[in-house]
Amino acid sequence: MQPAMLDAAILEKLISAAVAAPSMHNTQPWRYRLNPDTVTLEVRAAPERALRYADPMGRALSVSAGAAVFNLRVAVAHFGWEPVVRLLPYRSQPDLLATVRLAASPHDGAGHVARHHGDRHDAPHGAPDHDLYDVIWRRHSSRSPFSGRRLPPRVLYELAEAARAHGATLWLAGPEETSRLLRLTAEAERRTSGDPRRLAESRDWVRDIGPYGIPAAALGPRDVTGRLPMRDYLGPAPDGRRGGDAPAAAFESHPAIAVLATDQDRRTDWLRAGQALEHVLLLATSYTVRASLLHQALEWSDLRWSLSDAHRTPGHVQMLIRLGYGPVGPATPRSGAAETLDGGR
Repeated sequence: MQPAMLDAAILEKLISAAVAAPSMHNTQPWRYRLNPDTVTLEVRAAPERALRYADPMGRALSVSAGAAVFNLRVAVAHFGWEPVVRLLPYRSQPDLLATVRLAASPHDGAGHVARHHGDRHDAPHGAPDHDLYDVIWRRHSSRSPFSGRRLPPRVLYELAEAARAHGATLWLAGPEETSRLLRLTAEAERRTSGDPRRLAESRDWVRDIGPYGIPAAALGPRDVTGRLPMRDYLGPAPDGRRGGDAPAAAFESHPAIAVLATDQDRRTDWLRAGQALEHVLLLATSYTVRASLLHQALEWSDLRWSLSDAHRTPGHVQMLIRLGYGPVGPATPRSGAAETLDGGR
């Protein structure tokens, strides 16, 4: 297979793959630009869709952009090129988070994610054993209860290796550590429900029309036992009920919580963490493992540092990932390629 001609149809597929990445509240805080001279796609921040109160430092935005970069890598390799990635390439352009150049592929074009070179900011990435392109559109957050079935050790090992390929670490928390992480997540939920600005920001992204935000039908139920603090996007109603009339369900009694961390905590590490996160999520989806993200404690600086207290090695937690077997989560809307692609220069 030779690399395809980069025409409008292929470009649309590349951008559609990128925007299928997860983002906090599905804000999709990115935009793209093609440099036709170098055949390079630029991934830029869209500050108008940043979360001012929940993500004042832009860490979650960078993680989301990193996830979009990984999807771009998968799609670029699928169509026969080698993706050459650079993170934060120009200090003079802080909104330019990454570039992905479409280079001639040194392999036979089998659609695998190629190792990328020429990136002075990033560590080399490994390649998954199979093409993840078709998985991009099957990956959805599942906020429903999971079964009690445990993940096979082989799958957990492969997920950890996927994270390690991006300079991150991933491990499954033990029972005691899981309880501690869930307590911190519950405390974050409690704080947010009492913070009018954060609560208003969260409610603003619950939308039943338009390409951004989360439809009310996709919010998921609350845990009837209160053991698993799923995010409450709407907060308590005036009568004290969660989200007014949010349904309740019995969630798994022993949730599997994976911790994704990086050694350092710079913007490049946030972007690497996003690539690691999306690699883990796509690989999990390929094994029919569902996932939802417990990000709440990361939105409060003191709670985020507390997440790291029991680390086996020094590091900075970038995401808590709930894994398990259960229903596929509903799809959330995405913007079209034309809406996020700026004109070339």
